[in-house]
Amino acid sequence: MFITFEGIDASGKSTQAKLFAEYLSLSKKKYIFVREPGGTNAGEEIRQILLHRNHTMCGETEFLLFSAARAQLTRELILPNLNKGYIVVADRYADSSLAYQGYGRGLDIEMVKEISRFAVSKLTPDLTFFIDIPVYEAINRMRKEMKSDRIEIEGSDFFERVRRGYLKLREEDSSRFHIIDGTRDIRSIQDEIRNVFLNYPVK
Repeated sequence: MFITFEGIDASGKSTQAKLFAEYLSLSKKKYIFVREPGGTNAGEEIRQILLHRNHTMCGETEFLLFSAARAQLTRELILPNLNKGYIVVADRYADSSLAYQGYGRGLDIEMVKEISRFAVSKLTPDLTFFIDIPVYEAINRMRKEMKSDRIEIEGSDFFERVRRGYLKLREEDSSRFHIIDGTRDIRSIQDEIRNVFLNYPVK
């Protein structure tokens, strides 16, 4: 089973993804946890380029670098472990490129979808948790935590477009996308995630 966690920056999705991975470990499930961009030697080097705040790059370059890291992660870790019967938990996957580079940067959506399908061998998650918070809340969290990588320093208009992109993706695939209210306390959010997982038909 392939499970992904999505959301705008500072939504809490990484925290929830790690807590869910801990839950799988305690439940004696066979699983691996990966993050994007990164997870492989090549992917981690690409991550440094993508997130360095002093690098200026166009949306097309950003998208292709994310896709390259994702292609390597998919073939090196995700597909082999899915084939071995492991649960794969990913902190971001291809939906992020649609939301960030497609809707956020304004790249052609169909082009982003087509290149993404090629990069991931048409792999689609079985279950996606979209941790949703208002943009103003995300901005406040980033300021408090002094986050400042190249993407996190974007303005509120950018993150509004990204959030609307995620909501559009949810409309297109509501059976896979589960919206989780990320403004609640961490434990309540995690309890809902676990409940959805336990009642999901694909295992």
